[in-house]
Amino acid sequence: MVYRFRVILDNDTEEDIFRDLEIRETDTLEDLHNIITQSFGFDGTEMASFYLSNDIWEQGEEISLFDLSEDASARLMNETSLDSVVHEAQTKLIYVYDFMSMWTFYVELAEIVDETDGNDYPNLMFVQGQVPDTAPEKVFQADEDEDYNEFEDGIDVDDYEDLDFNENWN
Repeated sequence: MVYRFRVILDNDTEEDIFRDLEIRETDTLEDLHNIITQSFGFDGTEMASFYLSNDIWEQGEEISLFDLSEDASARLMNETSLDSVVHEAQTKLIYVYDFMSMWTFYVELAEIVDETDGNDYPNLMFVQGQVPDTAPEKVFQADEDEDYNEFEDGIDVDDYEDLDFNENWN
């Protein structure tokens, strides 16, 4: 069987930017990573991760390109087949490419179809929109809240008399 995915760039532009891809259900998440990076024009050399997601796009378990954990316990893309994480009841993944830029994509299983003889997989089916030169900036809830002040703790750092330390500590 072949999975058809729509991969949508998370951005705040007027134009939708997405790619429709086909890939065998037995291929790995690393294969999906490769077709996503190629179809969006990235070189594929940066760190990336998939995250399992629910119907409201909440980020779940991470499946990464490389194991950077101290105990070598990370779930890896090259060891994870698509059909083990995506199916009719679990259709959504979040994909993050290049953790310095945080390119974020919503990956949704749109359809499961039979393989077509003569087609090569993975296959880029459709392209919509131009990828911007830089990743769209992320806006966090605290950034939107004008009343939020992360330094609002009642301490005046300019008033050394009230700080709890001995200035001759060494």
